[in-house]
Parts: sequence; C-alpha cells; structure tokens
Amino acid sequence: MPSALVKPVGPSKPSSKDLSQLPPIIFGGAIFNTQYNDDPDAMPCAEMVRLTFRKGCYAIDTSPYYGNSESILGNALVEVADEFPRDLYFICTKAGRIRLDEFDYSPSAIRASVLRSCERLHTSYLDQVYCHDIEFVPVAEVLEALKELKRLKQEGVIRNFGFSGYPLDHLIRVAEICAKDKDIGPVDAILSYCNGCIQNTSFFDYGLAQLKALGTMNICNGSILSMSLLRSQDTKSFHPGDKQLKAKAKEIGAWLLKDYNVELAELATRYAIRSILGKGFTVIGVSNIAELEAAIASYHIVNDPANEINMQDAVLVAKVQAAFGSHMNETWASGLESFDYNV
Repeated sequence: MPSALVKPVGPSKPSSKDLSQLPPIIFGGAIFNTQYNDDPDAMPCAEMVRLTFRKGCYAIDTSPYYGNSESILGNALVEVADEFPRDLYFICTKAGRIRLDEFDYSPSAIRASVLRSCERLHTSYLDQVYCHDIEFVPVAEVLEALKELKRLKQEGVIRNFGFSGYPLDHLIRVAEICAKDKDIGPVDAILSYCNGCIQNTSFFDYGLAQLKALGTMNICNGSILSMSLLRSQDTKSFHPGDKQLKAKAKEIGAWLLKDYNVELAELATRYAIRSILGKGFTVIGVSNIAELEAAIASYHIVNDPANEINMQDAVLVAKVQAAFGSHMNETWASGLESFDYNV
C-alpha cells in the first residue's frame, strides 16, 4: 500500500496493515454532518471516497458524534468495495461523545459504541478508535474507557486505540498518565485539533514532540482550518472562539484574497500539511470533489521543494501570522473547568 499520496495505477494490497502505513492525509468524515452541510446525505460520498483512495489516501476518520457520518461513509465503502476491499484501507472512528453536552465513557457504553460503529461501517473490525473529546469527562472515567478499548484491541475488534481532544496540555497530561499505567500503557494514537494551524502553532511548537516522546505511534492533526475560522467566508456560527478572533480572521482572509489572490483556506492547508509532514498525519475535511482535489494538490505542492508556491507561502504565512498579532495561539475554553490528575 502506498505510504505517500501518489497516483497509483491500481490499489496494491498491503502485506500487513499497521499504523506505520497510514497515508499522510486522512479523509475526515465530520463534514457529513449538519454542522457543516445542510444535507449530508446528498453529498457525493462514494465518489469522494473512491477518488480519495485512488489518490493513495487509504484512510477515513469519523465518529458517532458526527450525525449520520458513520452510516454515510459505511454505505460509500460498500459502493466502492469492488475496487477497494476492506483490507486495503484504514477506518478510524471514536466513542464516548453522544451529543453536544452528552457523554458516556462507561465501559459498557464504549463497547456498545464500537460494535455499533462496526455495523454502521460494514466491517468486522476498526483500525483505530479514540475516546472522543476527553476534556469533557473526569480523568478517572477516561482511563476506564481506555482500558475497555484496550480489551477490545486484545479481542481483535479494534487494532489501535487512543483519545482525541482540544486542550493540548490536557492531552499531554493524560498521555503521561496512560504511559505509566500498567493496565493501559502508551496509547497507540492521539488526535489533536485546532492547535496545529496557521493561527495556533502550539501543536507544532511542542505538542507533537512531547506526545511522540510518550510513545504514541500515531499522532493526527485535525481541523487545520480551525473549524471554518481560517477561510475568506464567514466562520460557522457554532465556532466557540472569541468574536474578535473571528473578525480578525475574516479581515485577514479578505486582504489576502484582494492583495495576493490567495485563499486563506488554501494557504492554511498547505501550512498545516507542511508543518507535520514526516512527523504525523493530517485529517482533511472537504465538502465536495473540487475541495478534495484542491487538498490533494496542496499535498503535492508541499511535497515538491522545487515548487515556487512554497517560497511564496513562506512570505505570506509570516504576514498572516503577524496580522493575527495578539490573537496568535489564542484558544478558547473547552470541557471541564479543572481536572484531578491524581488517579
């Protein structure tokens, strides 16, 4: 199986499938959700998945929390099965988050969620499962949920397990606890989001290195456009950031387009991919074929040192980050107000 985004003549069956074979770009399923699209069921999911796989991106990421995303993607995987058998690609999903303010990290709920995900995605096993958004749940409950995921791994229902979340320092603290816990050990995978982007570089500055040092094999960077903040269009209404941050991002997107004819989303995409290339993986959410092709083109640009766009990007990234000023690395509250790490 290709480990880079290439244009393969046809899919090649991997001799073994482990996290080291994940492609640098993972197809994100959060966009099959009414938060991002009015009618996710009408989106050309099967066509998008087929093109994604043909381009060498043999991995998808989803969650039960993303509306009907698992079912939509599961049906798409059935449609493309003639060309792409199950053992060719990776399925990553999550468990524990049910709705906006509803979580259930009990072992029985985690197990039920994983088995339901298998049904929805039409598979007998899952390659990777995260506890979803761990900052909303007490650390003790997170650890019990992770132990259940480890049991499911030992049973062969899942191949790898870990957790996702937003507050980067919290992710690091929990990873430290897991690494020292004999019943869990270093988790296989961690997904951070909104911390590795053109406006917030903390994931690249220190998060990635610290998580790797704790033995995490697979570290993914999600929401590289910071949940719609980093584009020339209006930020989605659900975005939790401060209104001044949103106004600044909109202002930057407008002058970047006007003065340089560069879309902020495209510059931000290339920046995020470039910053993690060879060190981890990027989850990309796209809403249509054109956006998918643009995202893959961004990878090819970044992966070609001779491409002049990379030199132009270096100048524009510096201008954009300077323009954010005091809003650079600005974050927002997410999850519980405090945590008990003495567990």
